[in-house]
Amino acid sequence: MRVEVHVDKCIGSGVCALVAPDVFDQRDDDGVVILIAEHPPAEHQESAYEAANRCPAAVIEIHTNRAATR
Repeated sequence: MRVEVHVDKCIGSGVCALVAPDVFDQRDDDGVVILIAEHPPAEHQESAYEAANRCPAAVIEIHTNRAATR
């Protein structure tokens, strides 16, 4: 799994950091997403998927060997 974020489209909602704090954080000044783990270990992959699905701005992409998912 590889996680990609489109920082330029992030609205700073913070859902990602709440759902998957081992994969995402937020900048202190504006709340924009910070990707902590581009290749999260197996124990954090489910929360990364959940964060991608719950992101209101749809800025998180999850890439697997098969295809990219939002």
